[in-house]
Amino acid sequence: MSTPSQSGRSTDSNISWLKADQVEAMRDAAHEGRHGPRDDAIVTLLYGTGLRRGEIAQVDRDMLDLEEEQLRIPSGIQKDYPNDNTPSPATFDLDPSGDLRTVRTHRVYLSDHDGDDALFPSQKSPRMTGKAINDVVKRLAERAGVEPYTYAGRGSAKDVTAHTLRHSVAWRMLRYEDRNTLYDVRNRLRHSSILTTERKYDHFETI
Repeated sequence: MSTPSQSGRSTDSNISWLKADQVEAMRDAAHEGRHGPRDDAIVTLLYGTGLRRGEIAQVDRDMLDLEEEQLRIPSGIQKDYPNDNTPSPATFDLDPSGDLRTVRTHRVYLSDHDGDDALFPSQKSPRMTGKAINDVVKRLAERAGVEPYTYAGRGSAKDVTAHTLRHSVAWRMLRYEDRNTLYDVRNRLRHSSILTTERKYDHFETI
């Protein structure tokens, strides 16, 4: 459903998001399962960078620079490639505030998985699929019992997906972090147009 925003733009109001304490609950729940360090690393990277599930499935170990605390991804793994609007390579600072403990989380995870090309390999193939990434998120949300927020009320843990974490990045940037604007959200989420960011997240800002 779309509704007019305060500036007259058509705004998506059917998205759902999680707050920081709910993401932490999912990360805690990760360590109740067999793949705790891996699942924690997946949720942390999704929530820290806003990557799509298909993108994170294509991330290689060498794209993650824990010494510089950066993730560098090429155009080729980003959404909608190849086409006439090929996105530029992107460099993410990993958790500049330190609140997510991203670097430490990935050091722990990679201490047992440092020989693989893919950052998140599968037990049955060289890398996890986007669906497998999404399954991890859904499993942890249900295990933690988190109920996402929506503009119609509260959703169910079964509604949480990897894309919910992408929406949650925008919520965190606009509501918890200082001095971010919709343009900062656009840059982090790599929308092709600021109009997309405005349509999705204009109503995250207070009036």
